[in-house]
Amino acid sequence: MTMTNEAWFDRAKIVIPGGVDSPVRSFRSVGGTPYTVVSGSGAYVTDVEGTTYVDYVQSYGASLLGHAHPDVVAAIQSRAALGTTFGAPTQGEVELAEAMVARVTGLEQVRLVSSGTEAVMSAVRLARGATKRSKILKFDGCYHGHSDALLVAGGSGVAQMGLPDSAGVTAGAVGDTLVAPYNVVPTLDESIAAVLVEPVAANMNLVAPAPGFLAGLRAECDRVGALLIFDEVITGFRLARGGAEEYFGITPDIWCFGKVIGGGLPVGAFGGSRELLSNLAPLGPVYQAGTLSGNPLATAAGVTVMNAMDTASYVVLTTAAQKFARDLEAVIRENGLYAVIPTQGPLLGLFLAPSEVSAPSNFDEAKVLCDNGLYRKFFHEMLSRGIAMAPGSYEIMFVSMAHGSREFDRTLQAAAESARATA
Repeated sequence: MTMTNEAWFDRAKIVIPGGVDSPVRSFRSVGGTPYTVVSGSGAYVTDVEGTTYVDYVQSYGASLLGHAHPDVVAAIQSRAALGTTFGAPTQGEVELAEAMVARVTGLEQVRLVSSGTEAVMSAVRLARGATKRSKILKFDGCYHGHSDALLVAGGSGVAQMGLPDSAGVTAGAVGDTLVAPYNVVPTLDESIAAVLVEPVAANMNLVAPAPGFLAGLRAECDRVGALLIFDEVITGFRLARGGAEEYFGITPDIWCFGKVIGGGLPVGAFGGSRELLSNLAPLGPVYQAGTLSGNPLATAAGVTVMNAMDTASYVVLTTAAQKFARDLEAVIRENGLYAVIPTQGPLLGLFLAPSEVSAPSNFDEAKVLCDNGLYRKFFHEMLSRGIAMAPGSYEIMFVSMAHGSREFDRTLQAAAESARATA
């Protein structure tokens, strides 16, 4: 019997809270029933009903080469035949760490973990341990995973669900977390262990860093002896071969990575100078561990993706994504809606409005556009025409190396029709 998306979602709701294993996958903010994916290939995914979509979710940025890239699949299959986990050192974790430090100036060592949340949580602990200070500062609307201390004024699913923070997080857990507006350099004091920032805010839709913002954070951290942490779970090895450090020319003290470095498998990493990371056990007093850290399948996939992406590849990806952004913005405007599509490298947002508006520079401005109700209608119009975007207005669009003129042309046609139906 052919199963429908609705039938699979009904089954899921019986055994999985809300029917999803991550709130950002739910259709709560856009309404309707999520499609259940059976397979993906390149720029496309196919659901249980046999409908194929041009996919701009791409596992929220993890699939840089597109889904099921033959080289990645071959690397995973080859590695799996030798064993999937050991709880012991492996060659793959060394090779992935080598690939990362070779690409990023100032990054001397990394510790692999199993998710972006775990990477940021561990980086904060490292910063506190190294500085012997307690307080951290983050920015309004930036999402850094679901660890207790960072689930305050978050973007992504936290904002999409309309939650101020999260139930179950005690006042004590967030008592040492300060929040400042994005794109404003705060004045720090000697109680601050670290400033944590998304180099490009990509969890309040897309908000670019203002000129001088990241450099100002670097200078202010240096002034008071605080550490600067770049959360590059989204930007890492996607903005450029060397990530945000190469793209912006600003070097943090600690980097956090995820998504791309696993080639579609669960992985994360945090790193910095050899001196700073010597604070981690077994060398130092900051404890961090993980049975599945450096998983052989994830490291094999990650190395394959990173080796496939040279400097020229990033030029191709960025050029294609930015042309698509310009064309998409124009076609939506020509058909009754106003769209502003900010870009940074190959990253692109999508803000919709009934009349002309400027690109947001902070969370408050982004929230006005994300919550105006237009995305909900536009999302379903696009989905009905075979274009899959994130089911929430606070997320961004991801273009992979597998997206080309065929996919872009189909998307632009669908956007023209969807804009007319939404306006």
